[in-house]
Amino acid sequence: MLMLLRSLILVLFLAGCSSQSGSTQPKSTISASDRDMLDRTAEAHAHDTPVATPAATTPPVADVTGETVSYGTVGGVPVEGYLVRPKQARGRLPGLIVIHEWWGLNDNVRAEAARLAAEGYVVLAVDLYGGKLATEPPAAMKLSQELTANPGPAEENLRAAYKYLDEVEKVPRIGTIGWCLGGRWSLRAAVILPDQIDATVIYYGTVKATDPELAKLRMPILGLFGSKDRVVPVATVVAFEANLKRLGKNADIHIYEGAEHAFANPSGTAYDPQAAEDAWRLTTAFLKEYLYR
Repeated sequence: MLMLLRSLILVLFLAGCSSQSGSTQPKSTISASDRDMLDRTAEAHAHDTPVATPAATTPPVADVTGETVSYGTVGGVPVEGYLVRPKQARGRLPGLIVIHEWWGLNDNVRAEAARLAAEGYVVLAVDLYGGKLATEPPAAMKLSQELTANPGPAEENLRAAYKYLDEVEKVPRIGTIGWCLGGRWSLRAAVILPDQIDATVIYYGTVKATDPELAKLRMPILGLFGSKDRVVPVATVVAFEANLKRLGKNADIHIYEGAEHAFANPSGTAYDPQAAEDAWRLTTAFLKEYLYR
């Protein structure tokens, strides 16, 4: 059944691509390993929808205020994100760049941004899809494959987000955090801004990076993964951790026994409350330690 669903998602995606006359076909620019990763992601999310269940939605621990802001331009086009901060904020707070899952910048991500802001941060939830959202797996597959095929604009997007927090919000330190696709791009943000980012959190994102890229990293890294993750296999995570340690990096990698991909996503079928709660505890402690120095 999973193989049938996976095939259906791919067929719908490719049909959509072929119907766009004059558009660039992303398939030809994606490596075999990235295509395989996207296939596994589609399989893992085949039964998911981006709608959080009330029982799994945790409110912020303090009142926050949020607004839509234009935080820069990508290819000359303005990009908008969700900026949120504690309502009773005093003084200069550290900043966080929050990166969405493969669905896009939806209400789930805004809720997570609010939770993080309540912990004492100026949070900018970025939009790597340029305003597009997916509510069904085939649409999410299409958006994530387009992003993977053409990563340059997303890198420009993240540089703009950093500049906004640094120059407009004037935060003293900046961290990154993301889930799934966002976890992969949290690592990517660290790679493209190795001397600027002060802390990086990766929730079950693909940890694809070369030794020269990892060697440039200066910030501490927290990685949170599941032992039954089919998108990011344990062997890949173990190798990533070994490479970071060999290169002398400050990395804390946790693998939750029995947890699957997207274990912290309250809208997914793989949601694991126990693992998600512990990962949140580790995340808030990690960010406080390295962004409040």
